[in-house]
Amino acid sequence: MRTVLDLSEITRVLCVLAHPDDVDFGSAGTIASWTDAGVEVTYLIVTDGDAGGFDDGVTRVEMAELRRKEQRAAAEAVGVVDVRYLGYPDGRLEPGFGLRRDIARVIRQVRPDRVLTHSPERNYQRIAPSHPDHRVVGGATLDAVYPDARNPYAFPELREEGLEAWTAREVWMSGGPTPDFYVDVTEQFDRKLAALKAHATQTSHMGDGLENMLRGWMGGNASVAGFGEGRLAESFQVVDTA
Repeated sequence: MRTVLDLSEITRVLCVLAHPDDVDFGSAGTIASWTDAGVEVTYLIVTDGDAGGFDDGVTRVEMAELRRKEQRAAAEAVGVVDVRYLGYPDGRLEPGFGLRRDIARVIRQVRPDRVLTHSPERNYQRIAPSHPDHRVVGGATLDAVYPDARNPYAFPELREEGLEAWTAREVWMSGGPTPDFYVDVTEQFDRKLAALKAHATQTSHMGDGLENMLRGWMGGNASVAGFGEGRLAESFQVVDTA
């Protein structure tokens, strides 16, 4: 596996994801291990997730509010208290300067050492991580990390807001076709499962199938990583941006 920054070098992490629950499916175990180590983690959720769920009796406005509440509860399960939302419409994200600026703004506010986001690449082996919103957010976040957040002359309105340039040293991407780093989250699995169950509008219909799916997928990651029998892992592609 590739070398990454040691946790002793990390003070703050910013996780930029498209929808409520994305961070929990891809990374909640890893995030629990970071908060256990004293790292401050902030979630930035780009959309309200209003196009999710399975209940025709819930309006889209109500769904958006439900999903914000679910995300806050899920965050608490893994030790995250700072959850922010940009409020973009679910399923209709497009690349553009506005989205890059909004993400760069939060990077400059939080000043993270590490940023976690979606891979902007399509994964043909597992189509779900390649939702169009995921790929747009992954690409916009990478652009916000480099060059936008670190360039003092990009988006001058951010400096007018008192937000000085900031260089995040590392980006972790989930859901892509070429992972090169794995985190053993066997000890954090119960908290990951609890976080996902907090997203009741999205997972309650799955019953025991949720845990079975996670164990199969994460056990496969652990096998690829060589972690041994019975272990569970999350996978990422890591980019050194310094």
